[in-house]
Amino acid sequence: MDAPTGATSRPPVRERVRRAAVPGVPALVMLVLGLWRLDRDGMWRDEAVSFQVGRRTVPQIWRLLHDVDAVHGLYYLLLHAVLAVHPGEVVLRLPSVCAAAGTAALVAELGRRLVRPRVGLWAGLLYAVTPMAGHYAQEGRSYALVAAGATAATLLFVRAVAGGSWWAYGAVLGLTCWLHEFAVLLLLAHAGSLALARAGGRVWRGWGCAAAAVVVALLPMVLVSRGQSAQLAWLRAPTAETAGGLLRKFLGPADSVFWVCCALGCLGLLRLVGRRGELTGAGVGLPVMVVPPAVLMLVSQASPLYVDRYVLYALSGAPLLVACGAERVAEAAGRTRRGGGPRRRPLLSPSLTLLGVAAVALSLCHQFPLLEQDRDPGGRADDLGAVSRAAGRELVAGDAVVYLPAAMRNVAIAYPRPFRGTRDVLRVAGAAESGTLYGREAPVAELRRRLARLDRVWVVGDRRVLGGRWVPRDPVERAKVSVLWQEFAGREEAVRGVATVRLYVRPVSARPPSAPPRPARR
Repeated sequence: MDAPTGATSRPPVRERVRRAAVPGVPALVMLVLGLWRLDRDGMWRDEAVSFQVGRRTVPQIWRLLHDVDAVHGLYYLLLHAVLAVHPGEVVLRLPSVCAAAGTAALVAELGRRLVRPRVGLWAGLLYAVTPMAGHYAQEGRSYALVAAGATAATLLFVRAVAGGSWWAYGAVLGLTCWLHEFAVLLLLAHAGSLALARAGGRVWRGWGCAAAAVVVALLPMVLVSRGQSAQLAWLRAPTAETAGGLLRKFLGPADSVFWVCCALGCLGLLRLVGRRGELTGAGVGLPVMVVPPAVLMLVSQASPLYVDRYVLYALSGAPLLVACGAERVAEAAGRTRRGGGPRRRPLLSPSLTLLGVAAVALSLCHQFPLLEQDRDPGGRADDLGAVSRAAGRELVAGDAVVYLPAAMRNVAIAYPRPFRGTRDVLRVAGAAESGTLYGREAPVAELRRRLARLDRVWVVGDRRVLGGRWVPRDPVERAKVSVLWQEFAGREEAVRGVATVRLYVRPVSARPPSAPPRPARR
């Protein structure tokens, strides 16, 4: 006679709560960390591009993508809808926060499905407290969304190997590649996982069809973005130091956290290969973590394409691998506690699970200063909000302003108030109306004529250009530098990191007889 159901199994509600907690707790932690100091009051240059393009009309965005930033086109269209609700910095970053929380949940679900629930919980929490994940969770760019899509595709890949739909996998990965084309390298990582699992012909055929569909769907993007490759001319070939730096970002920048995670990751490799046709946690985590960055770095030796944010999605493999190593330690501790007896322990051991959660909390404490520093606007490459505030203290109505290089006009487009009433003396067409990121400027001859009529001009510029440490390739930019150096002298300056607001004045001997007085300061 069968025993009553309640006597031999957990109550259904309790089981559902436990199942929901595995992805839910990491998602909640990531959400809290992502929302913490989200209103840091300062966009950096790439965020400002997202902000100003997202506020254009759809036809204007479409026109822009024909010449530049086609790889971010889908993201800009998404932002257009989001910013229509409220055009602000917090709203700009909210999609990234939500995507990062979703990624933490998906990493947890991968660990639960491939190994066991507590491994999923640890992996998801490790992802949530990693400073690199927190950094891009607070950035108004597409990379956190790409990471979420890639991790969702990896979960669908695992399900497809077990008999699920390959077309769902292909559809999600194809859409993710349209958010950023380098997500296509995830296909190579999944091929590596199939090789480690010694998958059968049926699985390889299913994956091959899905992979072919993804590549074909991505071809239009590749063809267009290839013609816009000049945008990446600033990149340099990665080195061994670059690879080491990325590994440290994946496993934890703090020394104590990094070496512990390295050790656990190595232990996780002991179960890299399972039974024939079976995917393991390490067999999925290691290729995802290693293959896309390694391939992009190798390709970049010939044609530089590598930036760490382009492979943010590979981060999801690192906590999965580390959690697999932690499971090896937990199993060894469980055998020691039982004295090596053959008794089977419960699927979830509360004490071991909580011990792992406490270890993740300790790693968060070690890395908390890094997270706190990252929330400072100065933690980004530049702070356009601070530049705009400096301009507001210095500029008055009627002042002539030059942007050097033209990309610095991003400050005035993103934060227009301090620049109202000033004269953008070199602009001939606005950004949105010209289908460009920063507007069109006068050619060299006209530029020299316009500057020749000025006795004083405020320059919102890059200090490296103004100081001669970086020589622009564009002839218009070089002409600006030449005129400023030869005909003007620098005076007042408001320094804000890489960017500065500096007054240039023509020497008295070179001024025309009657120079107009400067308007009174507000």
